Amino acid sequence: MTESDYRALEARYYMPAFSREIMIERGSGSKVWDADGNEYIDCVAGIAVCSTGHCHPDVTKAICEQAGRLLHCSNLYYVPGQAELAEKMTRICGLDRVFFANSGAEANEAAIKLARLATGRKRFVAFTHGFHGRTLGSLALTHKPAIREPFLPLEPLTAFVEYGDLEGLRNAVDKDVAGVFVEPIQGEAGVIFPPEGFLEGVREICDAGGALMIDDEIQTGMGRTGKWLAIQHEGVMPDIVTLAKGMASGFPMGALLAREGLVFHKGEHGSTFAGGPLACAASMATIRVIEQVLPSVAGKGARFAAALADHNPRWKGLMIGLSVGENCAAVQKNCAKNGVLVNCAADGNLRLVPPLVITPDEIDQAAGVIDAALREKKV
Repeated sequence: MTESDYRALEARYYMPAFSREIMIERGSGSKVWDADGNEYIDCVAGIAVCSTGHCHPDVTKAICEQAGRLLHCSNLYYVPGQAELAEKMTRICGLDRVFFANSGAEANEAAIKLARLATGRKRFVAFTHGFHGRTLGSLALTHKPAIREPFLPLEPLTAFVEYGDLEGLRNAVDKDVAGVFVEPIQGEAGVIFPPEGFLEGVREICDAGGALMIDDEIQTGMGRTGKWLAIQHEGVMPDIVTLAKGMASGFPMGALLAREGLVFHKGEHGSTFAGGPLACAASMATIRVIEQVLPSVAGKGARFAAALADHNPRWKGLMIGLSVGENCAAVQKNCAKNGVLVNCAADGNLRLVPPLVITPDEIDQAAGVIDAALREKKV
């Protein structure tokens, strides 16, 4: 089937929910190739998903070996690899209990339920420009009006406070608020950092108001910023953490982690596919690879940021944002034309979230292309 035939087939049968131009056929490490054989350094990585790069041999081996033994096992039974992965996740994240999910939105849905169970309260607080998912519950926590308003009314009821505004948060957290959802760095907004001391302040306000602090690390977690969780840079311990994206190198996987005392009991939550044998195998292999490269992530991020210093990058590890404005789409296209995939997030911000295994030479090459594209558009 030719590329044009494939595009026509999709146009006829698949709902047009996405805007896309490039047909990627294969990948290896930090590189992908399209249907015409063009090579790209992938600084999108499935939007922070392909943490170990494309088709990492250790991850693909773990998936294939598990697929030869058991593809699926209902959670009615003990699932191979699930307990070992749960133990590992609690150790690296510093929390006590885990419930697995299939996606970030699912993990946030679980967090909504757990917070309501634990507190007996119904409402939530989240922040402007935050993104927590597209299911109805997670969408209720997501601020962007363009994706919220077509689906109103939404539950749970959520009050939005300006990101970084501790006084506004203090006024919003009352006796009816079950939890506060916060991203330690806002990824979909374009890699936006909060003011110094903000996360510590959120923790204090939640403690004072009896609400749970729910840390959404779906994009920032699994080593993306140089630590397993971005919040670990601040020394703040949340009540609940949600994870997904980089957990299993592209295999659908998410997780809810919680401190001791926050737990689902029989019948309170469930999932047919979550935490299945293949997902657990992929995630354990992913963690082993990340453990090897994690010490290098901060230095790689610094190298990227230094190469783009003229454009005032915002960065933590391999999570990098640049303000581009109305030229963002043109810069993205220019970069792709010259062999580097980048992504425009919200408000004209260019977002770079390459695989954690990206090499120094690949960083230099990618940064050169991005720098040239930005200069051409006089950003």
